[in-house]
Amino acid sequence: MFPKNAWYVACMPDEINDKPLGRTICNEKIAFYRGEDSRAAAVEDFCPHRGAQLSLGTVCEGKLVCGYHGLVMGCDGKTISMPGQRVQGFPKVKSYPVVEKYGFVWVWPGDPALADEAKIHHLEWAVSPEWTYAGGLYHIACDYRLMVDNLMDLTHETYVHVSSIGQKEIDEAPVTTKAEGDHVVTSRYMQNVMAPPFWRANLRGNNLADDVPVDRWQVCHFYPPSHVMIEVGVAHAGKGGYDAPPEHKVSSVVVDFLTPETETSMWYFWGMARNFNVRDTNLTAQIRDGQAKVFAEDTAVLEAQQRNLSLHPNRRLLMLNIDAGGVQSRRIIDRLVAAEQQPPLQA
Repeated sequence: MFPKNAWYVACMPDEINDKPLGRTICNEKIAFYRGEDSRAAAVEDFCPHRGAQLSLGTVCEGKLVCGYHGLVMGCDGKTISMPGQRVQGFPKVKSYPVVEKYGFVWVWPGDPALADEAKIHHLEWAVSPEWTYAGGLYHIACDYRLMVDNLMDLTHETYVHVSSIGQKEIDEAPVTTKAEGDHVVTSRYMQNVMAPPFWRANLRGNNLADDVPVDRWQVCHFYPPSHVMIEVGVAHAGKGGYDAPPEHKVSSVVVDFLTPETETSMWYFWGMARNFNVRDTNLTAQIRDGQAKVFAEDTAVLEAQQRNLSLHPNRRLLMLNIDAGGVQSRRIIDRLVAAEQQPPLQA
């Protein structure tokens, strides 16, 4: 269902500032907290004494303390101490590789020996002062792959997001899909159209006219295990479209980190990075709030879709040309899952 030998966004850094955080990722119940030197750490959310949730405890001097009987846990999953008890024989619980990078806390739920920070794909918008980012987190009761499908085919915008980013030209424009190794790209370009409400507001936010025709683009990038970055924007028509100079356009990257919780639920870390008027905090808040409403509309559709699919698990679904991005992305996911399920080679 989901690859485990991969980096997933687990939480935002401020979610584990003072107290531990319990979160299920890829069916693994994990307790996140800040250990020594305030570094993010993660262990199985299970106290070896009586099975209490460690995430319901406290953090004291970089150690995770169980809230049931005071057992003290180290970042490596080994019990350090417990009031009035000898703990040398206590079994270790599972610990997880954790990296804090690009403004997120990442976790590797699979084989720790395979965890390599370099496998987190580069996010230029997260490290460049020419960009700013704002976003949020939704818990969604659906298979994370449904969201992959949703994001790799934006035809639905015409119907689901009619009051914000949708317009009829989206499903009238041709779509191009290509796969480059484990990277899938779906592109759509619209020429000489009027901007929908969300983009009219962004044009005004960059001091550009919002009542003239524009060229619009949507370039969706899938990266395993389940990350989708979408280049979006509009430029005044005839100024070069996607390649227009900055003074004639507004462009952004829609950020989508899809972290499976279970087979039918997920954590959705969403946001938008932009490279215009980056110091305008009011504009940042306005864009974030507008985006939150857009993604809330997706949430309602996807949760209802999941309920329907759960009632009819054997129904065969139709595949159209617009589904190519999601189909290619799912093939990569399936291949990674299958590779993890292969038995080890015998010596």
